[in-house]
Amino acid sequence: MLRIHRISLARAGCAAPSSVLFNAMSEAPRHPFLQGLSKHRGTPPTVIVIFGASGDLTARKLIPAIYNLAFDHLLPADFFLVGYGRKAIPDEEFRDIAAGAIKEFSRRELNPDVWSHVASNTSYVAGGYDDIQAFERLAAHIQALESKLGREVQVLFYVSTPPSVFAPILRNLGAAGLAARYLGTPLHTKVIIEKPFGKDLESAVALNGVIREVLEEHQVYRIDHYLGKETVQDLLVQRFSNSIFEPLWNRNYIDHVQITVSEEVGVGTRGGYYEQSGALRDMIQNHTMQLVALTAMEPPVSLDAEAVRNEKVKVLKAIQPLNLGPGGDVARAQYAAGMIGGKPAKGYLEEQDINPQSATETYAAVRLSINNWRWQGVPFYLRSGKRMARRVTEIAVQFKRPPGTLFAGSNRFDLAPNTLAFQIQPDEGLSLILNGKVPGLETRTQPVKMNFRYSTTYGSNTPEAYERLVLDAMIGDGTLFIRGDEAETSWQLYTPVLKAWAAAGREGMDSYTAGGWGPANADALLSKNSHIWRQP
Repeated sequence: MLRIHRISLARAGCAAPSSVLFNAMSEAPRHPFLQGLSKHRGTPPTVIVIFGASGDLTARKLIPAIYNLAFDHLLPADFFLVGYGRKAIPDEEFRDIAAGAIKEFSRRELNPDVWSHVASNTSYVAGGYDDIQAFERLAAHIQALESKLGREVQVLFYVSTPPSVFAPILRNLGAAGLAARYLGTPLHTKVIIEKPFGKDLESAVALNGVIREVLEEHQVYRIDHYLGKETVQDLLVQRFSNSIFEPLWNRNYIDHVQITVSEEVGVGTRGGYYEQSGALRDMIQNHTMQLVALTAMEPPVSLDAEAVRNEKVKVLKAIQPLNLGPGGDVARAQYAAGMIGGKPAKGYLEEQDINPQSATETYAAVRLSINNWRWQGVPFYLRSGKRMARRVTEIAVQFKRPPGTLFAGSNRFDLAPNTLAFQIQPDEGLSLILNGKVPGLETRTQPVKMNFRYSTTYGSNTPEAYERLVLDAMIGDGTLFIRGDEAETSWQLYTPVLKAWAAAGREGMDSYTAGGWGPANADALLSKNSHIWRQP
C-alpha cells in the first residue's frame, strides 16, 4: 500500500484518538506482513454526513467501509454517522438498515461489540436537497452533537446522490453555514463528491464553478474508487521504488501500453441510466484515464498530494487531440446476442429500457499519443466494454522485443515480448512475462510468468477501496482524489468524441458477440502499428 508522509494533526491542535477504540473487543492476530503498521493516522473527531443515505452505494460500499474502519480501530474515538435523505426514517430504523447492509455486503461479519459503538452514535435527518430549512436543521443537529461531546469536530459530507442534485446540495451547504465551518483550521469542512463529475466539459466546468462559490479546492474530494484499489496504489511503488523498472519506463524500452476494463455483465435493469451514459462516459473518461495518468506520470518531487496530482495533470495535458475521422483513434460498438458462462445472453438492443435504434456504445476503444519526451511514439490503447469474455481490469506494459538474431529461425524458440501486467480486479496483483529455457538436452524456449497476488501474500481480507478513500478524506489527504483541473482536462479530450458520435448516430457503430473480446474496429486500432489486444 502506498504510504504518504503526513504532518500529525495532534501537533496542529487536534487531539489524537485513543489507540484502542473498543475495550470489549480483543484484537485478532495480524498477518506477519501487516505487523508494525500504524493503527490510525491522526484522524480528528469527525461527523460523517451521507447525502443519499438510503441509496445503493451507501448500503453496498459506504456503510461497510465505515464499519470496517471501526473494526480496524481506524475511526477516531469520537465519531458520529449521520444519514440524510428525502425519505423520513427514524434513527433506530436507519441503524437497522445499516446493520443489514453490513451483514450483506461487508468483507467481515457483523461484530456486535464493534457495531454497538458505531450504532450508538448513528442518527438520521430527513429533508430535501433543495430545502434550505432542512439544511439548517442538519446544521443544528451537528451543533447538538458537538455540544454533547463538549469539543469541536470536523464534518465530512459525502455526496452520494444523482448528479442532478450535486449543485443544490453544495449551494445549501454554503447557505446554511456548513461549508465554512472552522475554515483555516485542521477541522475545516470536507466534501466528497461521487462520480460522474459532469457529463461533458461544459457540465464539469459548471459544477466546478458551483464548488468555487462555496468551497475552496482543498476542501473538495472528487472520488474515483479505482484509485483506492491496492494495485493502483502499488503501481507508483513498483515504478519509483524498484531500480529495475524506472530506467526502462520510457520510449526506448516500452513498445506500447494496453489498459483493459472489461465486464461480463450487461446493462441489466440499468438500461435507462446507461442509455444516457455509455462506455466512454461510464469508464474511459474517468477510471481508465486515472490509470493512464498514474502509468505515464513523471516522478513527483515528493509523495505530497499536490505534487502527485500536478504530475498527473501534466500527463493529461500532453495527450494529443484524438483523430475522429475514418481510421482514426476511436472505436465503438454494441454487444450482440451470445453466450456468457454457457448461458444465452441478449444483445444490447433487446435489453430492458433500451431504444431499438440506440446509438449508445457498450464498448469503446481509444488510441492515445502522449507528446512528451518520455512517451513520444509509444501508443496507449484503452478499451472498456460490457458482456465481454471475463471481468478484468488490467494495465499491461509491453516492452520492446530484443534483437531476434540469436533465437530466430527455428521452431524451438517460442519468444514472447516481456510484459508487466498490473491486475486491478478481480484478483489484485501483478505478473511479469519472461522467456525461459525448457528443461531438456537441447535449447528450447517458452514464455514463463512470474506472479504476485495480494491474496496469497497478505491474506484474502484486503481492505476495500472505499475504506482507504474515506479514511484519507477524514485526515485531509487528497492524493487519491481528482483535482478540478484534472477532471476538466480529461473531459476536454473526450467531449469532441461524444459530440461526433452524437452527430453520427448509428453510423460507424460496430457490434461484437457477447462473451467475446470486442469488435473488429477496435482490433484495427492496434493493427496499424502491428499490435494485437492481449487476452488477460
